[in-house]
Amino acid sequence: MRGSRVVALGHYQPAKVLTNDELAAMVETSDEWISSRVGIRTRHVAGPDEPVDELAAHAGAKALAAAGLTPADIDLVLVATSTAIDRSPNTAARVAARLGMGAPAVMDLNVVCAGFTHALATADHAVRAGSSTRALVIGADKMTAVTDWTDRTTCVLVGDGAGAAVVEAAQEELIGPVLWGSVPEMGHAVRIEGSPPVFAQEGQAVYRWATTQLPPIARRVCERAGVTPEELAAVVLHQANLRIIEPVARKIGAVNAVIARDVVESGNTSAASIPMALSKLVERGEIRTGDPVLLFGFGGNLSYAGQVIRCP
Repeated sequence: MRGSRVVALGHYQPAKVLTNDELAAMVETSDEWISSRVGIRTRHVAGPDEPVDELAAHAGAKALAAAGLTPADIDLVLVATSTAIDRSPNTAARVAARLGMGAPAVMDLNVVCAGFTHALATADHAVRAGSSTRALVIGADKMTAVTDWTDRTTCVLVGDGAGAAVVEAAQEELIGPVLWGSVPEMGHAVRIEGSPPVFAQEGQAVYRWATTQLPPIARRVCERAGVTPEELAAVVLHQANLRIIEPVARKIGAVNAVIARDVVESGNTSAASIPMALSKLVERGEIRTGDPVLLFGFGGNLSYAGQVIRCP
């Protein structure tokens, strides 16, 4: 079997920034309350005329430009999202149309906050199997569109954005084996339900699960990739909450790694959070080409998926 690699990354966030102080004027909260409990200070908010596929297309275009590729070079588009309003055309098809692609396969994956790492694994499998030559993998969500702005326990968390990666064949295994799974009986702990759909969660249950059950799974991801946690150059967890990110990263044992903390300025962007945070680390030069990076998504459905990749 062939290996695969991430060639390039890109990210996009809407221009509008919502601060904690501005939120405090909308709902009973404060900058101190939000910062001390979840670590978030700002988040980006898409307008009513900025649908999820537009966010995704912007990120995808940046990843293609970074890779020196054209839309015609892509034969598979995978978009991880749980906030697309329409069922058909799917988000991937709309992204392909926005970018002017020829005839790629187009698929959406809804695994909520673990969506991007599931999509990246799917692209890796497709390239290894020979059914795709080059894939565009995007995580994009417009969480503010499914938020109850009167609920201070959830509205302080969310933001909008998209992140993208280009995946192609490689002689080496530069995207490591995925380890994925879920806890179906606890799927109610994170929900986007109803008509219109609204985001809700059982925060304490999610916190306990993430901080106790996920670190050993993340260490097994490293084992599958043949690296130790100490060898990791960076850890990019789903940007859910700083109070989850920091203890999980510490328990993994990645003592020499840069820990992505994009949640502070971007909030919880669901499927967008991992590729967006990774793209920013690369853009800032905090990790170098070839560095081993742990990606680990978790959240809705109490799903998880992780792999170690080599930095493009």
